[in-house]
Amino acid sequence: MTDHSPLFSLAPQTEPCPLCQQPLVIRSGKNGPFLGCSAYPKCQYIKALHQHENTIVKVLEQEPCPECTAPLAVKNGRYGMFIGCTNYPACHFIVHDEPESVNTVKCPKCKTGQLTERLSKYGKTFWGCDKYPDCKFLLNDTPVAGTCEHCAFPLLVQKKSGLYCAAKACQRKQSATIVAD
Repeated sequence: MTDHSPLFSLAPQTEPCPLCQQPLVIRSGKNGPFLGCSAYPKCQYIKALHQHENTIVKVLEQEPCPECTAPLAVKNGRYGMFIGCTNYPACHFIVHDEPESVNTVKCPKCKTGQLTERLSKYGKTFWGCDKYPDCKFLLNDTPVAGTCEHCAFPLLVQKKSGLYCAAKACQRKQSATIVAD
């Protein structure tokens, strides 16, 4: 008899289910192994097999936490390396990389925001307005201050083959003598 469900049992555990007292079994899913109740689907209790703990790689003694003055540390966590407070869980301070604006290029849509470099969840670089979610302007290519010589759009983008108009309706290549505004 074959189990055709995407979750299958690997081995019974001695720990009982806290909801129905049935034995827990190791199951496998799309995110890897986990503990699940053997009475599934009647009981849908699950528990992570491995807790994702942060491990300290190096303590930075000369760098105090700005919130609690404890030393900061380079840590390895669930999502990779980061710098955080050694006083965790009492202090939750984490150093975040602030996106830098690219040559302070103004957003052509809202005209008040600046275009900043960001990373998508897939690791690709894009540029978006820092007034998001009020302004949802974004580009996949590097913005360059300047005006399109064909449609007068106030922004250009740098591509491998040269400068182009950032307006979706135009997107024409610019001559090499474009001077930024």
